[in-house]
Amino acid sequence: MKPKTLSNNELPAPTLVGQVADLLLKKGWLLATAESCTGGLISAACTDLAGSSNWFERGFVTYSNEAKTDMLGVDAALIAAHGAVSEEVASAMAAGAIARSKARVAVAVTGVAGPTGGSRAKPVGTVWFGFMVDGHLSSERQRFSGDRAAVRAATVQHALQRLVQLLASEP
Repeated sequence: MKPKTLSNNELPAPTLVGQVADLLLKKGWLLATAESCTGGLISAACTDLAGSSNWFERGFVTYSNEAKTDMLGVDAALIAAHGAVSEEVASAMAAGAIARSKARVAVAVTGVAGPTGGSRAKPVGTVWFGFMVDGHLSSERQRFSGDRAAVRAATVQHALQRLVQLLASEP
């Protein structure tokens, strides 16, 4: 049987982490994560790579709304107005991770991993991402299918893929 050639969207997390590491090391930048629905899985994927202390600065696991406010400075009124799973909160989480670290790059994730907790407006599998790269803030929403583990794994994969794309596009 011929080995399958992986497309860029199917790269395993260790390969993506290596790409993130290479890009950060070339720029001399550090990464911070702010995670809710993944509970630290992005940080774990990053620190699985030996030598990650050279480019990974810290990770915030802010599962509760109170933690988002206390640890990242996300305004409680923002959470009340838009919900924890929102563009506004993901962006605020990324900005908060930068403000509370020495990192120049941050990724934030907040979502509904399931199997419960979804709504018509925010069904299970909805994840908002916030990215801050060298002062540029961006956000995006994805909808992943599968069980809780699949949604969380897809979130980690997407976060790393986008970091590679964003870092590669920065001068």
